[in-house]
Amino acid sequence: MNESKYAGKTLNLFELLNEQTIQIPIIQRDYAQGREDKKEIRENFLNALLECVTLEDPIKLDFVYGSLVDERFQPLDGQQRLTTLFLLHWYSATKENRITESSIRSAMLRFSYETRISSREFCTALVEDSIQITGVDQKISDLIIDANWFFLSWKSDPTIDAMLRTLNDIHERFYSVEDLWSKLTSSLIQFYFVELENMGLTDDLYIKMNARGKLLTPFENFKAGFQKKIDDENWELNTELTKTFGVKIDNDWADFFWESFRKNNSIDDAVIRLISAIAMIIPSVERGKSADERIDLITQLQEEPASVRPNNFTLKKYNYLVSYFNIYNEQAILKDYLTAKFSFPMWRHSPKASVLSMIVFDENTFSTLQRNSATYSQKVLFFAQAEFFRRNDEYEEENYQDWMRVIRNIISRADIDKDGSRPDIIRSPQSFDGVINLINELANGCSNIYEHLSHSPALKSQFAKDQIAEEIAKAQLIIKYPDLKHIIFTAEDNELLRGKITFIFHVIGYDYSVENFDVDLFSKVSEVLNLYFNSEDSLNNDIRRAMLTIDLDGTYEFYTYWWSYWHVGNAVKRRLFDRFREVEYFVNDEYYREYFKKFVLLLIDKTPIEISAEFQANPDFPNWKKRLIKEHSILDSESNTNFIAIAEDNSYCYLLKSLRPRDLEGNIKIE
Repeated sequence: MNESKYAGKTLNLFELLNEQTIQIPIIQRDYAQGREDKKEIRENFLNALLECVTLEDPIKLDFVYGSLVDERFQPLDGQQRLTTLFLLHWYSATKENRITESSIRSAMLRFSYETRISSREFCTALVEDSIQITGVDQKISDLIIDANWFFLSWKSDPTIDAMLRTLNDIHERFYSVEDLWSKLTSSLIQFYFVELENMGLTDDLYIKMNARGKLLTPFENFKAGFQKKIDDENWELNTELTKTFGVKIDNDWADFFWESFRKNNSIDDAVIRLISAIAMIIPSVERGKSADERIDLITQLQEEPASVRPNNFTLKKYNYLVSYFNIYNEQAILKDYLTAKFSFPMWRHSPKASVLSMIVFDENTFSTLQRNSATYSQKVLFFAQAEFFRRNDEYEEENYQDWMRVIRNIISRADIDKDGSRPDIIRSPQSFDGVINLINELANGCSNIYEHLSHSPALKSQFAKDQIAEEIAKAQLIIKYPDLKHIIFTAEDNELLRGKITFIFHVIGYDYSVENFDVDLFSKVSEVLNLYFNSEDSLNNDIRRAMLTIDLDGTYEFYTYWWSYWHVGNAVKRRLFDRFREVEYFVNDEYYREYFKKFVLLLIDKTPIEISAEFQANPDFPNWKKRLIKEHSILDSESNTNFIAIAEDNSYCYLLKSLRPRDLEGNIKIE
């Protein structure tokens, strides 16, 4: 099979027209998007395109797929969008007087309808004869109908009638858009194009499937092609009829999805998203394909779940798919699954309802291009959960919660920036591929993950090595001292630490010898962090003042973790912990965490206010810094930001009115 044709690629319409002749086949319905009763759908689509070209904010449309017939590409899905895009391109080329350019004309002539002769002739006439667009008050349909090349009989063609209506709406919205053609032919508006020439989905089969006269959903097309692949490759040769994919997907599994995940009286989108997620995950488990092939597939299915195809599945992947569907539909241990909650915070990965609902139902609120696709991290959670259920015939709630806690700790790691930005660690196809491989290895011990980790299992995966080392250390403590489990869990759930407690180990001087673990000191440090650093609004001026009293080898400059130069005042800009998440960067930096270690140890016996009040400055301690510590009103009332600028000779500082003040006025000088 020609894999390159099957794999697909991202194109805009003009690129596709330069590669293929597009012909809407007879088996397709008329152009419906322009009908009177489709006004809302049409306007929503046009408004999305208008926003895209106006704001130059790229949009990736749903996939377009079909097959070659007599060297013409006939779309099985995407007809409506392709037609509207064709009309928009024609309008743009006509308005900008470019329709006569040979490269544009020849490309536009490669779009036609086979449904009726009149539709085909109209598309040709639009390009070859065209009209003159001179003002926004014109009605495009009247200009076309009044043209000498327009046959009045064409008005009875439902496709032409719909096209005229769409052109009127296009003119109303896009007339004032400048350089519209160049924007349309850029990468702003693209779709995923897949040619199914060698897939085995014939027109006869398509007609049979489409006997109801409606365009099939991506799931329905997948199901037909997948059943053919199952039959051709004898995957169910010895399977009871009631347990075959075709029977289960139309009965038991469909009932489960209908009960739990239907939307607009349909489950097709939910089912195709689950199938796509499984097709994304299993190659990273099998490791059979090359890394590049895995990454390409992960990227494709993450961007557009509905682009999943039967040929994305091997027999092993098919078995995973069937087992996952059965797990969520049949296993008694999951009777309360859809209402069960985790016993610990999941932070930004917390599901609205359930882990499965994130995959099949929830929108991706962290992406502008992948609204219909769960995040990488959500799919990792799904895989971890499904593997626990798949590998354990008996369900132990505590063991399940322990397993998912370890997974939470792994996916919650982040490469925090000094300004407090905290991007997810799993934000690329490469990291997704790596963490799936890791979790597949860890799942060998998922039935009792702490017992498994306590023996320091040899893992081939190199993903998240530091966090795995920490998980092993915690597991060894939990197995040796079971009463520590709750204390360690409390520390892990701290909002600042988010599953990573290596900093506490550092503060208490833990040498990773279980016998030397100081339980009392660990508990006290954990209590301090939960008291003063357990929410986004924990940070306050009492803490900032107290931090100014902490030194490293006589240097009282915790704020040097951030630097910028203020040329207006000839001074160096610093931050006094502007955002809570900056503290996370601070405690994980090998140098600056020493400041915080001293601070946390002091907080065991004193409050931040007491630390500031009892501070005795050395004779050479800058007066401006002493005033910031002792005079509460300076930071509480006079400072508008948490940024200061320090003179090069350290004799004074400015309280900056903004991050980048352009003049001295309004910046308060403290000497």
